[in-house]
Amino acid sequence: MSRGGPKTKLIRDNVRAVKKLYPQVTNSQMLVLLDMTRTLHLSVRVGDLLMLDGKWYVTHSGLLRLAQRRRCSSIKTQLVENVSNPSEGRWVFKAIVLKPGSQSFVGYGDADPSNVSLLVQGAEMRVAETRAVNRALRKAYGIGICSVEEIGAAKESSSSSLQSKKLPPQPTNGNYGGRTVRDRLCQLIRQHKLDATLVKSYATDFCGVKTLREATREQVESFVAHLADWAEKDRDALLCQLNSYPNGKEGAA
Repeated sequence: MSRGGPKTKLIRDNVRAVKKLYPQVTNSQMLVLLDMTRTLHLSVRVGDLLMLDGKWYVTHSGLLRLAQRRRCSSIKTQLVENVSNPSEGRWVFKAIVLKPGSQSFVGYGDADPSNVSLLVQGAEMRVAETRAVNRALRKAYGIGICSVEEIGAAKESSSSSLQSKKLPPQPTNGNYGGRTVRDRLCQLIRQHKLDATLVKSYATDFCGVKTLREATREQVESFVAHLADWAEKDRDALLCQLNSYPNGKEGAA
């Protein structure tokens, strides 16, 4: 059998599975699937990939299988106790993915009743740990949003956004949408002397999008509230998170 045999078989399997699971799939969606199949070797049938709102997502299990195939050395998680609050159901985890050659990638995940899907409320601790692992793995292997829990939260935020368009802008945590949210973020950066570029990288990661423009207003507002809370409670831990990004590693030297 030629070297391309297994990959060709996986492509055929994915095409069959997609036509059965998503009969309304478009040609452009199928092309994206084929590209992800070739580059990541992920299977729709076993749950590595799923489609929501017309976009393909790599699941948590898909990420773990990818890490195993690419001989990930280790994945370690730890609770960030100084910014977690069990009594309020708020948990923050740190995950470290170690690739061959001792190259490490750090990701943080947080969860509380306000930012998880209704389906997983009550399991915020597990969600926070999963998000941390997913974000570290996404960095390690250059993949976009993958956490099913985050997708659920994002879908609910998107639905809320559609409803809010019918009403005048309402305050959220003392902020109004649009420019005021950006002003609040700039104020936080100045007040706590943060690196704006690193904050932007963290915001993109936090919202689970490739570019910040793709984030909903609710996601950005949630990030600003999260940033303000963390900066106030433990600026050093926040700086550690920011410095986990490539530019941060260079700046911290």
